[in-house]
Amino acid sequence: MRSALSAALCILIFCAASWANATEPVFDPQARASLVRIGDEIVWSQAADQRMPHASITKLMLALLIMDNYNPDAIVTVSKAAAAKPPSKLGLRAGEEMRLEEMLSATLVKSANDACVALADWHSGSEELFVAEMNRRAAELGLYDTHFADACGFDKPDHYSTAHDIVALVDVVLANPILAEMLMLPEVTVRTADTGRTFVLKNTNQLLGDYDGAMGGKTGYTNRAGPCLVAISERDGVQVLVVLLNAKNRWPDARRTFDLAFNHATQQPGDTMVARAQPQ
Repeated sequence: MRSALSAALCILIFCAASWANATEPVFDPQARASLVRIGDEIVWSQAADQRMPHASITKLMLALLIMDNYNPDAIVTVSKAAAAKPPSKLGLRAGEEMRLEEMLSATLVKSANDACVALADWHSGSEELFVAEMNRRAAELGLYDTHFADACGFDKPDHYSTAHDIVALVDVVLANPILAEMLMLPEVTVRTADTGRTFVLKNTNQLLGDYDGAMGGKTGYTNRAGPCLVAISERDGVQVLVVLLNAKNRWPDARRTFDLAFNHATQQPGDTMVARAQPQ
């Protein structure tokens, strides 16, 4: 009798463990830090509070500050410092001019560093002064594990953020309809206002136009940061946000992670999410 009860208890424990495992998604993307949010709930995080370089994801803060004085038809003049920035860039020449709307599109879609610094100069008079504004805004938003050392995201010891802070920044950026629309553009054409040079730019986010439900985001890459990505996709009213920092297999991992998240969401009753974030 005791043997039968023990066997039955073991079966119940096994079934309970199997059910729990079945309801919890196993994401585990190959990244130094990662985070997955379904709707409003974080269902996976790994090293999400670790301060790390985040490359051109930095440009989301730049875009947010530019919106403070946004005039799409304002003319931005390219400084010598902006023209001298290393790739990724458009190849703008010192003294060339471009409408603000197009300069910002080039910054977000192409991740163009010359356009990025031109915008910082336009906003604050110099990149140094603009970076001070970026850090002030980060403090105002409660991004206490974020610090900027330049406007575009180059490798510097005191330039960093975390997956959690990036999510908070993305939420503020996407609340602006102009920025949300720019981040969704798979391609954009911009031209200089004075010389008429035209640039056809493809979005660095390879998910756009390729992954079902992809809605935008921002990429980044430097030697120290490695491939980085924050991306949003939506299907059937379910929105998923993914952050990957230093992800060697960024695009396969992103697709797999989104697939798992949407599959998990369809298996849950209503808006209830039972998956637990991984310990930090």
